[in-house]
Parts: sequence; C-alpha cells; structure tokens
Amino acid sequence: MAAAAIHQFAECITCHAWSPDHSMIAFCPNNNEVHIYKFFTDKWEKLHVLSKHDQIVSGIDWSRSSNKIVTVSHDRNSYVWTQEGHDWVPTLVILKLNRAALCVQWSPKENKFAVGSGAKSVCICYYEQDNNWWISKVVRKKHESSVTSVAWHPNNILLATTSTDGKCRVFSTFIKGVDTRGSQASTSTDWKFGEQIAQLDLSSMWAFGVRWSPSGKTLAYAGHNSMIYFVDDVEASPAAQNIALHDLPLRDILFLSEKTVIGVGFDCNPMIFSADETGLWSFVRYLDERKVTTSTSRASQLSEALGKLYGQSKQAAGSDTVEPSKPRGGAHENCITCIVPLRKGNERIVKRFSTSGMDGKIVVWDSENHIDIKK
Repeated sequence: MAAAAIHQFAECITCHAWSPDHSMIAFCPNNNEVHIYKFFTDKWEKLHVLSKHDQIVSGIDWSRSSNKIVTVSHDRNSYVWTQEGHDWVPTLVILKLNRAALCVQWSPKENKFAVGSGAKSVCICYYEQDNNWWISKVVRKKHESSVTSVAWHPNNILLATTSTDGKCRVFSTFIKGVDTRGSQASTSTDWKFGEQIAQLDLSSMWAFGVRWSPSGKTLAYAGHNSMIYFVDDVEASPAAQNIALHDLPLRDILFLSEKTVIGVGFDCNPMIFSADETGLWSFVRYLDERKVTTSTSRASQLSEALGKLYGQSKQAAGSDTVEPSKPRGGAHENCITCIVPLRKGNERIVKRFSTSGMDGKIVVWDSENHIDIKK
C-alpha cells in the first residue's frame, strides 16, 4: 500500500499544512480554529490552537523559509502567524473583502501571498514595515464568480487562478518595491499588476485545483465535469490537452515532477497521470490499491447505486433514517479536498505528499517506492 501513515485527527478536515521540517502539522477541523500538532516518539500531541477567526478556516499555508503560517476564513479575514517563543502571534492582513476568503498560497520567495475569494477577486498581500501589517492589492473585475484556487508560477510574478465560472486565468502580480525587475529575457516583469496574461475556457463547469509544473512550463487544473486539463506554453501560444475521467471529479492536483501528476477528489483515491516522451498526458492508475475481487466489484458498485436510489425514494416517503453508504475500503473514506507536497530542501521531485479530506484523516503517501515518477 502506498499510504505510509494514516492519522485520524478529526471528524472532518477542511485544509492542512506542514511545518518546514515536517515535524508539525496545522489543520482546520471544519470550524473556526487551526490546530497544530507535533509528533513525539509514537504519538501526535496538540501544541496550539489558533482561534482568531470567527468562521470556518478555508485555507492554510506554512512558509518553508520564514516559518510563518497564513490563514484565511469565511469571515473575510486573514492572519499571518509568527512564532514567538512558545506562542503564535497573529498579524492582521488588510484584505478589503465583502465575501468569504476561500484559498491562500505563499509565493515562492515568500514576500507575497495570494488570497482567492467569493468576491470575484484575488488579493495579493505583502508586508508593510512601517505599520506592521500586511496590506493587499486586489485584482478586480476579471473573474465572473468565486475564485476556488490559486497557484504561483516559479518566477514569483505570474499567478494562476480557477473559478466557479469554469475558467482558468493567469495574471501578473508585479508590485513595485516588492518585486525586482530581473535581467532575464522573460517578459513577466514588464507586465503591469493585474494584467491578464491568459484566459482558458476549457471547462464547462466549475474549475478547481490549479497547479504549475516545477519549471512553470505546464499548467494543470480540474473541472467539475470529471475532466483534467493540461496546458503548455501559457504565456506564448497555449497548447491544451484534456482527459475525461470515468469516475467522480477531482478537487486538487499536485505535480510530482514535470511529467507526473497526482489528482485527488470525490473518488476518495489519488489518481496518477503521466506524460509520455511526446508530451501526451494519460491516466495511469489509482494510487491506493484496494483488494476487491473482479467478480464482486461490479456487483458492489451496482448495489451501491441502487441503494442510493431506493434510499432517496424511501426518505421522500417519510423515513427518518437513511443507511449511509459503505466505506470504500481505502485510506480515505470520503472526498479528498487537499493535497500538500512534503519536500526536503530544494528537491525538484516530490517523493512524499499528504492528503486530507472530509473523513477527518490526514494520509502521508510514499510516492518514491510506489510510483514510476517520470522526470
């Protein structure tokens, strides 16, 4: 089994993030708190509870170099937490939002972070030393609906977003005084803040889980129509590929290398995708190998479908209880909503990663010994 460790922390987990040395983990147990646990010898112990938010915490990211935690919540607020001694001290972030904050991610250089929101906008936040707070510049009037995910290009300037309007967009986030204009041939520093570089109208449904490949040459994201999309050369002349899934939609994506991707979502089982020598992407297999015999698998799927059908009809007739669907038998038993890489140093290939979901589990996966990772 590819799952190296399975930890049951809560009934449901919204999102999670790891400390730089992977000794601590921060997660939201589907409420307004962030719990920080540390592993001691043979068990996890709760060290801190960050409880500044008023509503569900929808996004967490833990910076690898500066050791800061950023959180966002449905209460429209964001905080940057800095460890001072044994305590985590919050610093206010000025977001200027009138709707919920939905996702967050530190930039590669960790001098900025991006916040996607239900206000059809993206906040690019940076630190202002004079006032000791984080302020934001907002990318407005570009999205037609809520921003579901954000992803930074390795150059620290370009930002990709997905939205429930079905589109994936790429913006410039260059901020004078925060970013520097390099001498490289790339034109990324010549674009103005908020300038839209590309708009991809590939999905007819909500879009989720956008990610860049390690080199920034390939962009991938998922659609709620059970599709995954791969786009090369987004800046110049985008070339897109799509793969239709036979099962349920994905919610998040992670590049293990330039040619290997893991997708997670409503099927409760990580999916492996890879590109061949010509750059053609395809589905390889499920990562979590479940011991289900061929003769009984189709029968169980049919019985589960019929159970849901008749369960709904009985409920409509006045029944107070409905028998829950049976566990799928893998590491996760409900939708996987978050996938996080566990990198060491400057590794280009992700050898370990973790997933969390609505079953309250955090699962650590060993990709090095169970996946043929193409470089």
